[in-house]
Amino acid sequence: MILPEKRSFYIQILHSHTHRISKRTSSCISGERKGSVTVEAALSLPIFFLAVISLIYMMEVMAVRTSIRSGMQYAAKTAAESVYLKPMITPGQLEADIVQAVGSGRLDRSVVVDGSGGIHCHESRMSLITGILELKVKYKVRLPVPMFAGVTVPMEESMRMKGWNGYIRNIGFREEDQTVYITETGMVYHKDYSCNYLELSIRMVPSSELEQLRNKNQGKYHPCEHCVHGAVDGGVYITDYGDRYHSSLECRGIKRTIYAIPLEEAIGKGACSKCCR
Repeated sequence: MILPEKRSFYIQILHSHTHRISKRTSSCISGERKGSVTVEAALSLPIFFLAVISLIYMMEVMAVRTSIRSGMQYAAKTAAESVYLKPMITPGQLEADIVQAVGSGRLDRSVVVDGSGGIHCHESRMSLITGILELKVKYKVRLPVPMFAGVTVPMEESMRMKGWNGYIRNIGFREEDQTVYITETGMVYHKDYSCNYLELSIRMVPSSELEQLRNKNQGKYHPCEHCVHGAVDGGVYITDYGDRYHSSLECRGIKRTIYAIPLEEAIGKGACSKCCR
């Protein structure tokens, strides 16, 4: 038998012990909640900062693209003015005009790889028939994220502009006559005045790159029999569909006269496989 005094004493001890256990349990639960909040913050903050950096990077890339396109407008207008005197475009001059318009300091501080020296226009060309300038600018931008250090993204901008060399007038044939186009030495006639086989898109390239260059038909370039005599240093002139490189713009191998005649007068000439399908 437990006396009433001792029973009340034991009950007090039990209540005190139960209160101590419940307090310890609640503090553990509170500690777990604080720990989970800390882990969530540690995971979310880097993602947030990465999103902010990515947004700033996208804005910088868009600003660079806008600046380069503005520089292309300036370079194209400058080239269009000189087409009448020099019927070709020089990639090096285009690059210099773009850098001048944008600002070399701006490009050197930007995300463009190599800054002002990273602008390349070697694929730009001009059609001698239509006088259309096709400007193509290639460059690379670097990723600002440390984990992707050394990774670059290629970018490309292009635009077209008509050279200031006059306009193409209407040929005065009868409406019932079908007009075709021929050259002095060509063996075929063309229905399209802008046919690629009629166009002579001349561009200057370094002679050291001739071994790697290919024309539109994947053919190699060989020295012209008329203007190339021995080794050539510096720049040479090539066309997209030709298979010769030239040391002079005055070479007859890159000059072409086109005649518009009625189809019935193209006797002995075949149809162009590209524009007469």
